[in-house]
Amino acid sequence: MTFKELNITEPILKAIGEKGYTVPTPIQEKAIPPALAKRDILGCAQTGTGKTASFAIPIIQHLQLDKEAARRQGIKALILTPTRELALQISECIDDYSKHTRIRHGVIFGGVNQRPQVDLLRKGIDILVATPGRLLDLMSQGHIHLDTIQYFVLDEADHMLDMGFIHDIKRILPKLPKEKQTLFFSATMPDSIISLTKSLLKNPVKIYITPKSSTVDSIKQVVYFVEKKEKSQLLISILSKAEDQSVLIFSRTKHNADKIVKILGKAGIGSQAIHGNKSQAARQSALGNFKSGKTRVMVATDIASRGIDINELPWLSTMIFRMFPKPMCTVLGVQEEQGIWELHLRSVRRKNVN
Repeated sequence: MTFKELNITEPILKAIGEKGYTVPTPIQEKAIPPALAKRDILGCAQTGTGKTASFAIPIIQHLQLDKEAARRQGIKALILTPTRELALQISECIDDYSKHTRIRHGVIFGGVNQRPQVDLLRKGIDILVATPGRLLDLMSQGHIHLDTIQYFVLDEADHMLDMGFIHDIKRILPKLPKEKQTLFFSATMPDSIISLTKSLLKNPVKIYITPKSSTVDSIKQVVYFVEKKEKSQLLISILSKAEDQSVLIFSRTKHNADKIVKILGKAGIGSQAIHGNKSQAARQSALGNFKSGKTRVMVATDIASRGIDINELPWLSTMIFRMFPKPMCTVLGVQEEQGIWELHLRSVRRKNVN
């Protein structure tokens, strides 16, 4: 199966080809045809499997072919996503796939001055990528109206609920027209997600993509049980022996992420932190430096867990540290041939043994 066989129009096919893509991923192959047929979709696939193109390409094509929609004012498609990093990545993908069309799109998120975003909205856009908080802010100020929405996407839905956005989502949904196409994507399907889909989707096409290999198969995992006070020294020791490897460290809290950067700096190991207290400019700078190789070590809280494309890293050998126990199955979309290492540093308590 190729993209051409999915009945995608020539301008979009040209853009896809310029990105070097010819064969769709499993989620793209199964989701794009029903999405082009304007069916609601419930898609479950791990992060990193190509879900963005699964909804971006059909929406761009619908708007490109709808001549009446081109003459109507207002936003036609809304894509809701939990984090700024994901919003920017989705916007970049839309930019890539719509480059040979007249589709206009924009992205809004908090943590930055809203004026440029408001100016963009005033000029008029067809597709809006947004995080819930900033969307509600601009709606309350009268800058955004959702009554013209024809296509609605809820991306990384489980992560959205994990981050506490369920109340924001419930405030947004009533503002949307009843007649619209809804595309719902999630990496996991807990009961809370299933309950939400029942009220949101109409006779959806259900797509479940099983990964070719589990995280355990594709990632070599090592667990160190160490006293809390010795954890930093162990981390420094391991990093010092891996000078040619890029390293991603996950920390439970923002404070601890900054603390790790300071500790590594004193040991002569340069690193940058990325978390919610950082400005958007600082976060993008840290992420860009890490992807380009300028910064070898990046320390992140879970805000970055679904916003880092590991395929863009320059080294095939990568080490991932988690400073607290948590499953990795939905954290990173990784390829088995990349030789990913995951190392857990867990502190333990001494117990008296009789």
